[in-house]
Amino acid sequence: MALELRQQLKLSQQLVMTPQLQQAIKLLQLSRLELLETVQQELMENPFLEEGIEEISAPVEEKRPASDEDADAYTQEIARNADWEDYLGDFSSTSRQSSSREVEIASEEGLSAEARYSMRPTLEGHLNWQLRLSKLTEKQKEIGEAVIGNLSSSGYLHATSEDVAALANASIEEVETVLKIIQRFDPVGVAARTAQECLMVQLEVLNYARDPILVSLVTEHLEDLEAKRYKPILRKFKLSPEDLKEYLDIIQSLDPLPGASFGGGEPTYVSPDVFVYRMDEDFIIALNDDGLPQLHLASFYEDSLQAAKDADKEYFQDKMRSAAWLIKSLYQRQRTLYKVMESIVRFQRNFFLHGVSGLKPLILKDIADDIGMHESTVSRITSNKYAATPYGIFELKFFFNSALSLDDGSEVGSESVKALIKKYINAEDPKEPLSDERIGELLKEDLKVNIARRTVAKYRTALDIPSSSKRRAFF
Repeated sequence: MALELRQQLKLSQQLVMTPQLQQAIKLLQLSRLELLETVQQELMENPFLEEGIEEISAPVEEKRPASDEDADAYTQEIARNADWEDYLGDFSSTSRQSSSREVEIASEEGLSAEARYSMRPTLEGHLNWQLRLSKLTEKQKEIGEAVIGNLSSSGYLHATSEDVAALANASIEEVETVLKIIQRFDPVGVAARTAQECLMVQLEVLNYARDPILVSLVTEHLEDLEAKRYKPILRKFKLSPEDLKEYLDIIQSLDPLPGASFGGGEPTYVSPDVFVYRMDEDFIIALNDDGLPQLHLASFYEDSLQAAKDADKEYFQDKMRSAAWLIKSLYQRQRTLYKVMESIVRFQRNFFLHGVSGLKPLILKDIADDIGMHESTVSRITSNKYAATPYGIFELKFFFNSALSLDDGSEVGSESVKALIKKYINAEDPKEPLSDERIGELLKEDLKVNIARRTVAKYRTALDIPSSSKRRAFF
């Protein structure tokens, strides 16, 4: 078999994403806070980027007297009106208590955020603090630390007494003794193993455990109470509905999740990316540029580039191109966001006029065709973006919803249907709650839409609303 060399010419197309294009796509899907962090990071790393500073007008110079005699009089007037107390400072003969508040504020502003704000207390730290202050032996405190270390975020003990005993090298009796003490720490009922045990500890602390009916309701009929199966309970204990309601009020005053208030989740604060204001029958769209630096190329870049050596010139050119591309990408991002929001306002005009009930079906393709962009671009620019509207702050994804067909051939948005379902349930009689079938009939009457019972149940579940049997009020 002979081997030979050949040359062959082949023409092909290949899509390559340059780093600049990747950066532009990344900027589109960043939230407002993430965008600020990215810009600040670029300002630190790229010497050719500079943050614009608002020009401050120079203060008007005081007019000085022309003649020497007037100059001497001017100097003497300054000497008489000089604030010598500020000059003498702490050595002044007058009291400085009046300025103590200003000094305190100034010193506080000079501190870092970590020094001015304390950390949010955790359940483990709160219990360990009480454990160290208790009159327990060192051995018992060691067992207590093992118990506290095995608590869930809701405050329940997931480990068995045997596991804690093996972990602390102690007996089961010692673990049970310490466990009863911890269960009476604040919050009461923490370190319980079941919901019944948690509620029973709270009843004992409140001196309600002396009532055998109340104890039986908690230990034996908690599931029946949750499912609102009251009639068998009334027959068993021979109670009147009024008496059972008193017992329910006591049980409902207890906390089945004592550690939930110490949850580690931090609240999420939303800063709107765009504002929509209503002016008569028109709407004004304003982008939120507050805190976003106004970037421009550093003024000395030309001199630096000319003075640079050949080895450094390539680096300077690369940084300069990167800075220019970032400025262009930021401008393109804001322009795209404005165009998308403007298109959303056109499609969802009834929402901005009448609220959630006016939402229409809308998909990404509708906006993409309207503004002449690809669906993926619209998807990225609407991710993690929020709009402040006359009816509250909503994520841009909220304005896109599926459609339900009406009898007349038109369509209605699913979010509008959910809003109506919530309205019906809020206005229902607690003793006669609306079933899913009845809600479907009401939707048929109001919207002229044929909606199945299972679809109503799906929307109701999405709204985190229980079924009619669990919404029924027995009393």
